[in-house]
Amino acid sequence: MKKIERRIFIRNTVMAAAAAGLSPVLGNMLPEQKKNLLPRWKGFNLLDFFSPVPPSDNRDRTNEDDFRWMSDWGFDFVRIPIAYPRYLDFDRTQDISRQDTCRFDYKALDEIDSLVALAHKHNLHVSLNLHRGPGYCINAGFHEPFNLWKDKEARDAFNEHWKMWAKRYGNIGSSKLSFDLLNEPAYIEDMNDQYAKKGPVPGEIYKTVASGACNAIRSVSPDRLIIADGNGGGNSVIPELAGLNIAQSCRAYYPGLVSHFQASWVWKDPSKAPVPVWPGQIDGKYYGRETLAEFYKPWIDLVSKGTGVHCGEGGCYNKTPHKVFLAWFEDVLSILTEAGIGYALWNFRGSFGILDSGRADIKYEDWYGHKLDARLLDLLKKY
Repeated sequence: MKKIERRIFIRNTVMAAAAAGLSPVLGNMLPEQKKNLLPRWKGFNLLDFFSPVPPSDNRDRTNEDDFRWMSDWGFDFVRIPIAYPRYLDFDRTQDISRQDTCRFDYKALDEIDSLVALAHKHNLHVSLNLHRGPGYCINAGFHEPFNLWKDKEARDAFNEHWKMWAKRYGNIGSSKLSFDLLNEPAYIEDMNDQYAKKGPVPGEIYKTVASGACNAIRSVSPDRLIIADGNGGGNSVIPELAGLNIAQSCRAYYPGLVSHFQASWVWKDPSKAPVPVWPGQIDGKYYGRETLAEFYKPWIDLVSKGTGVHCGEGGCYNKTPHKVFLAWFEDVLSILTEAGIGYALWNFRGSFGILDSGRADIKYEDWYGHKLDARLLDLLKKY
């Protein structure tokens, strides 16, 4: 991450906040940024704590070499999506109970601390995200004891988690650490059905959940930078959050027919997924840069109205033809860059990443024993 000299940082913070009528929490701009109240961070999602189940070994854990490479390549941001059961102490042979949802395992929390500290050692901003919060995750695979959108008890637990994080990191400033409240909110009746119908969360319900968490955070860390993911799975601006003084996070997965081609968690029968092209017709509809520009217009408008915006996730699953992926992603990144919006690839090492992605249609370069997608890396460095 670029170092922000303290005097310049404070000056820009006050000027931006005064111009937008916001508190200094969202005035954390780099000097060259004039519109977006968030820096144009560029980086990756790290999946060390993405699963609610602890790994059997540390083979795939992010290590210091990973952070060193990110920094050397010019990246300045990591997002850490966390499943809340990962840092709880409960009987994992049984479904979690409501009473278990705030039994924190401090050894597991220490492991998260270590990852955050390594990122900071290499000058990377950390966005801490609850990918699975009490009562909600866009993915199934873990039995939830309640529903965040329906149950006050779930919201109370959600707030308790964020208050804990706010206390734990109270001595780290917002230039180094932000909180991303909840990954990809969507309204789901049955949280435990992988293929359940998903829709946007009613705006007032989303506002209730977000403001409760914000109040819990700010009760102990009043200046913490807070980000809310877009509604409907991260895709849509949330106008109801205006006035909460928080930033918003979009996605770089549109259209899903390109980004999630043959993804098993999306398609019941992956073999029926239409083969993507870019630009062109997919499943009877034309997609190209024009449709992307239309998709991102509400987000760009949000920036112009004084709300900070970042793209917290993006990329393509490894079944998408590589040429299609690169052509599509260049259009995505160019549109975001023109608006001053940064991005984070999902992920660094893995099926969406630049290392060890498992694609069958490219020639990898050897990178210290890893398989490097050099063309993707070049594209990311360009933007």
